[in-house]
Amino acid sequence: MAYQGTRHASPAFKVLNNNVIVIVDERGDERVLMGRGLAFGLKPGDAIDHTKVAKTFVLARGEQGEHDLRVLTRAPYRLVAAVTAAIDEAERALGRALGRHLPLAVVDHLEFVLERLGQGLRVPATMPELRVLYGQEFAAATRMVESISASLGAPLPDEEVVFLTMHLVNATRGFPDGTTALLFRRVRHIVATVEAGLGVALDDESPDYARFVMHVQFLLQRLTNDAMLRNADLSFVEFTRHSYPRSAAIAEHVKTYVFGATGSSLTDEEVMYMTVHVERLAQQSGDRSAAS
Repeated sequence: MAYQGTRHASPAFKVLNNNVIVIVDERGDERVLMGRGLAFGLKPGDAIDHTKVAKTFVLARGEQGEHDLRVLTRAPYRLVAAVTAAIDEAERALGRALGRHLPLAVVDHLEFVLERLGQGLRVPATMPELRVLYGQEFAAATRMVESISASLGAPLPDEEVVFLTMHLVNATRGFPDGTTALLFRRVRHIVATVEAGLGVALDDESPDYARFVMHVQFLLQRLTNDAMLRNADLSFVEFTRHSYPRSAAIAEHVKTYVFGATGSSLTDEEVMYMTVHVERLAQQSGDRSAAS
């Protein structure tokens, strides 16, 4: 994480550009100091004007530290400043520290985004499930996009709310990198399977949609923990299968996808509850169609 207002007695060790220098602290750890014009005219061994230090980053050791150093050397200073300010605000909104690695991960990501935008390229991403499952992180990411856009004087694409939400979820929930993206790809695929089976676009503002997405998330978590639902009344399993044949068929498609994606087969009880949720969505979609 970035720290502000820290004083450093060590002289400059490396001068990377006009805004970035590296020092070695008393423990032998490398720290990157940033500030507008901080390193202008400095040479290794020169004293540092601490009034110009705006941000400090403690570098990890090994390849990760080398990667982070390349990011900070390459990224425009105003992007780093915009990101760290937005993350400071997100920490206040979420009421917790987000870790020292998040600012560099977001800077690295957004630098690539800005490069793509300069080439006229975008990567559309819509995941209404994120707002349902992680409302606080989604709201904080929305504010981050607004803040960074204002600081840069150019709007970031709307889809960046999705990507920044994933970064925040990884940071707040302690998930390894990529875990959140994998979870939501699977949730999104299951939602798309249901939409295709019903032949409608689900209303992502409805309570039934929110309940369904939560059910899918918990289903995938139960799968990971080998704690799937079992031992329900089998007569009710048969009842739902015969009473709601279309929804049951869609639930079977979901079962097929889950097995292909995870190698685990849903129990009859899990398929039954999936059928019930799909049927509720089908009824809601029918009511909406009738009303229109």
